[in-house]
Amino acid sequence: MSDEEPGSARRPGLRTSRMEAFSDGVFAIAITLLVLEIAVPDGAEDDLLGAVLDQWPSYLSYLVSFATIGAIWLKHTVITGYLSAANAVLVRLNLLVLLVVSFLPFPTRLLAEHFRFEGAGRVATTVYGINLLLASALVGVLWRYALRARLVRPDTTDEDVAMLSRRLVPSLGGYLVMIVVGLFLPVLAVLGYLAIAVFIIVPFHAFRRRTSSAEA
Repeated sequence: MSDEEPGSARRPGLRTSRMEAFSDGVFAIAITLLVLEIAVPDGAEDDLLGAVLDQWPSYLSYLVSFATIGAIWLKHTVITGYLSAANAVLVRLNLLVLLVVSFLPFPTRLLAEHFRFEGAGRVATTVYGINLLLASALVGVLWRYALRARLVRPDTTDEDVAMLSRRLVPSLGGYLVMIVVGLFLPVLAVLGYLAIAVFIIVPFHAFRRRTSSAEA
């Protein structure tokens, strides 16, 4: 099948199934790699409980990153559920989303290892926040492009479009605020990142019901 310009009369013919399958695989690998960063140091046999408890930054980093990747995956799932087709540009934008998502285990490890050190903790928290901001922004770009290129299903209502667009926007402002907060209060910023992820995850059941009903 050949791609055509978004403004052409004929709708692009690329199916979304392979893009969705590949994306789900990348999300699954990225979220699995997070747990590999959790470990107790060698020689902790004398005080294993203390060593396990001492890894609390790793647990916190894992929880925030797991929730964030889950939130991004939910956004991505809802967006692709509204697509009728894809084109070459959309597929490449999707690759950019996956690039940032698959990079997340690295800043997660930075956060886990340097969170307790004042200067290094601020740097790690800032790098982590920038990664989350980029991921959220690129998901928003993916949706906006799908709308502009008319790749969204024709039966999608204006209400659904407006509602989903609103759900994609607040996290950007939240991440920007938390990045600034992280320069002074890293712990508060990390908790803020977790709150943003939960804020995204909880209300998205409504979109999943709408998508499932449309597909039935």
